[in-house]
Amino acid sequence: MNPTSKVKGLPFNHYSWLTTHNSFARLGQKSATGALILSPTNQQDSITDQLNNGVRGLMLDLYDFQNDIWLCHSFGGKCYNYTAFQPAINVLKEIQVFLEANPTEIVTIIIEDYVTSPKGLTKVFDAAGLKKYWFPVSRMPKNGGDWPTVDDMVKNNQRLIVFTSKSTKEASEGIAYEWRYLVENQYGDGGMKAGLCPNRAESPAMNTTSRSLVLVNFFRDLPDVTKSCKDNSAPLLSMINTCYQASGKRWPNFIAVDFYKDPRTGQIIGTGCKVGRLFQLQNLHIPSTINLCGVSPISTLSLWHRRLAHS
Repeated sequence: MNPTSKVKGLPFNHYSWLTTHNSFARLGQKSATGALILSPTNQQDSITDQLNNGVRGLMLDLYDFQNDIWLCHSFGGKCYNYTAFQPAINVLKEIQVFLEANPTEIVTIIIEDYVTSPKGLTKVFDAAGLKKYWFPVSRMPKNGGDWPTVDDMVKNNQRLIVFTSKSTKEASEGIAYEWRYLVENQYGDGGMKAGLCPNRAESPAMNTTSRSLVLVNFFRDLPDVTKSCKDNSAPLLSMINTCYQASGKRWPNFIAVDFYKDPRTGQIIGTGCKVGRLFQLQNLHIPSTINLCGVSPISTLSLWHRRLAHS
């Protein structure tokens, strides 16, 4: 579900976007090096399928590898044949094709950045044909104010937002340093403790209102496709509510999960838009029979509204 299909014309930071953690790490995929991948996988689908299914935030781990930029996991900060998935250009071209075919859509890329080659990111984004969609750092609010409206971003064809985890690249390559613009909760098991929403170490405190965007991670240290089905039901909604309070009564703009689809039903976790500060929960898809995931069945939307105090 694309939130802008329900309410149009709001500032970008008044929407919530489904985001996939390690979007590139596809279950059952073989490395483009020919090696068997021994590192964890986090999603069922290709990037193209994720985008077509409504994912609008992509988390990508980028490394220097084989004289190129690759999507990879690592041991000790290094990429190996058995942890490398594919050259980044392949996935970035999938994003380019999607943006070209869907001229009103906006995509955000959040990079865990291990690239040290000079202008390495700039070169690969240029080669993928993505620079023409670039949302410039100069237009990003730095004092907690509203972002431009989605209509304005579409009109100016500035429909690709890219964040990096390397602060120096904002000045050297014009790529926004993530935590200058958003707050983010702890990732992994530390971010899944009921009733708690601590910030990750690199992020300002969750209630820092000088950052306009809020990212909520909700995924395990070790991805598990079956457990994710349960995680992405009631526990996810409970964490969204917890992080709403921790973030100064702000709903998340990015909700990052593993295995965004129920493996048994194909149901997709959706997201909604905010009118003022209200999160439109009717646009947040949940499995209609959650007992498939091994928890109590809850099927009425009113129950979910009450869980987030919006009834």
